[in-house]
Amino acid sequence: MILGMVIFLILLTFFGMPIFAGLLAAAMLGLYTSGVDISAILIEIFRLANAPVLLAIPLFTFAGYLLSEGRTSQRLVRFSRSLFGWVPGGLGMVALVSSAFFTAITGATGVTIIALGGLLLPALLSENYGENFSLGLMTTSGSLGLTFAPSLPIILYGFVSGASIEKLFIAGILPGALMVGALCAFSIFMGKKLRIERPPFSFAEFLGALKAAVWEAPIPILILAGIYSGFCTATEAAALTVVYVLIIKTLVFHELHLTKDVPRVMKESMKMVGGIMIVLGAALGFTNYLVDAFIPMKILKTFEVMIQSKVGFLLALNIFLLVVGCLMDIFSATLVVVPLIMPLAQKFQVDPVHLGIIFLANLGIGYNTPPVGLNLFIASTRFDQPIMKLYRATLPFLLILLITLAVITYWPPLTLFLLKWIH
Repeated sequence: MILGMVIFLILLTFFGMPIFAGLLAAAMLGLYTSGVDISAILIEIFRLANAPVLLAIPLFTFAGYLLSEGRTSQRLVRFSRSLFGWVPGGLGMVALVSSAFFTAITGATGVTIIALGGLLLPALLSENYGENFSLGLMTTSGSLGLTFAPSLPIILYGFVSGASIEKLFIAGILPGALMVGALCAFSIFMGKKLRIERPPFSFAEFLGALKAAVWEAPIPILILAGIYSGFCTATEAAALTVVYVLIIKTLVFHELHLTKDVPRVMKESMKMVGGIMIVLGAALGFTNYLVDAFIPMKILKTFEVMIQSKVGFLLALNIFLLVVGCLMDIFSATLVVVPLIMPLAQKFQVDPVHLGIIFLANLGIGYNTPPVGLNLFIASTRFDQPIMKLYRATLPFLLILLITLAVITYWPPLTLFLLKWIH
């Protein structure tokens, strides 16, 4: 079985086999060698299709794609700039805050780099932020926001782990703010070092930008308010978000035509959802094999011998998850890896909600980690830059994010504090 897994890893890495095909093949081979009927894979896919909470994924994805059309990104950038543009390094803060918002809504880091990169990178370069700093900032900002509502990876982690999605939404606020805030502090430092000119704060411009963004900027707050007031569930919030975004895009801003544009956007978003669901189905089948083969229990026994403390477990977990974040997309990684680490986390008394935020923070950082972090290749293509140049450009940002990761990991109150106010 180990030889078979090695073969499939080679096929995935060097021959470009789609990850869902590799996972399905590994699951089928594993179940066959274990004497289990491969129809177990179909049962898992059926269970996935019937999970009510996963209805939120296509709905939030559709809403994110709708928001990516038209001038939403320009309005959000203008609003952020009216707030932070007067601060040293203010435009860098604008890029970070706007990107975090956009990633939280769309649930995909690549969309953020593609949608905002063409707008913000030239602006950063024109204000003399320096090419390396600008490239590093735009690349790493693509994975900020994964811990903010209504992030799709949070929903999926809650589905796999059984942790409350509502609690995860609240728990991710402070850790996400720490990651964004730390990079904003670095941007301020660089703004002072480079002596970047900055415009004075304009209250008139702030009111104008607020008026322009007033329909879109509050969306995450409205989602959280709807869920925690008891007005709606996470799935119902997703449906309401779609309706709300459709109204503002077609009737308020007139950026989309209901019959000409909306079906096209729906088709594009469902292509992404279809790809996600195929990977999820394959990953569930593979997870079924891992459970049947008692792989999590075997890993637990191995760790019991090698690691004796919670501190050591969390350190090993972070290293492992950073590697996973480099090699796998966050959706398949969630379904394959979470069932493996849950028993270990329970042994070392790691709260499942805290574990979820650690997991998402690691995978978000993994997207920026050389040599094969996904954001590095997306940015290389989007900005037409050599991959080695992006390795160097992202290094300072990566080091800062690793420091925030250590704080998130070893200071659980940062994650769990706000949950005390939720009943």
